[in-house]
Amino acid sequence: MTLSSSVSEPQYPLIRSVGEAAVTVEFGDRLDERCNTAAIVFDAALRTMALPQILETAPTNRSVLIRFDPLDLAPQTLRGLLSDLLSDRDWYASELPEGRSLWRIPVKYGDEEGPDLEDVAALLGVEAEDVIHQHSADRLRVNMIGFSPGLAYCGALPEPWDFARLDHVKPEEPVGSICVAVRQTVIFPIAMPTGWRRIGLTPFRNFDLQRDPVFLMEPGDEVAFKPICKDEFEDLMTRVLSGESVVEREVLS
Repeated sequence: MTLSSSVSEPQYPLIRSVGEAAVTVEFGDRLDERCNTAAIVFDAALRTMALPQILETAPTNRSVLIRFDPLDLAPQTLRGLLSDLLSDRDWYASELPEGRSLWRIPVKYGDEEGPDLEDVAALLGVEAEDVIHQHSADRLRVNMIGFSPGLAYCGALPEPWDFARLDHVKPEEPVGSICVAVRQTVIFPIAMPTGWRRIGLTPFRNFDLQRDPVFLMEPGDEVAFKPICKDEFEDLMTRVLSGESVVEREVLS
């Protein structure tokens, strides 16, 4: 006798519990522009509702984390509220919120500023100059702000850039590192360890406690990387250290 079993595919959007005081609303199980759009727009809708029992929301590549006070809002009540909101429209077909920004970010690629550029070129089967051209050719969306304050995850790069992270962790990469893996670019707001490959360095700072606002980029924004030479990089770094902004911002519709 042959026994068979099947596991049904999850139906998205999907609400999952995360401990006793948080839930996630998942719009898919992989990096996808439609899922990311849905997450960003759904998060914006929750923020507009401004429910005092919802303490925090955070959109990711494909989901929204919702942290709430279970003493003021029963989990089942929250689930009902989220289900009603999910049925309100097709979140995957939504337009991104107005007021987004395009950030034009200068990057010194290669050399000591981008020690992994040649390795990435080998992975892509191209020359180092082609890596720079490909990386700076198209605008990328800020899909999410990650675990570190102001850590922007930007994507998606072309399919050949879907290579894995390193099989080891580097002890520390500097603030402003431009690192790549799994079709994404991350812009380091602080120095920290990583398994991502660094192809460049930018003087741009997305996180600055002495600035108002402290964070500049938000999910749904776009970035365009501008290659610069060593002299330009050093000049911009001098200006940054004196408190000057060196990034160009354009307001999108």
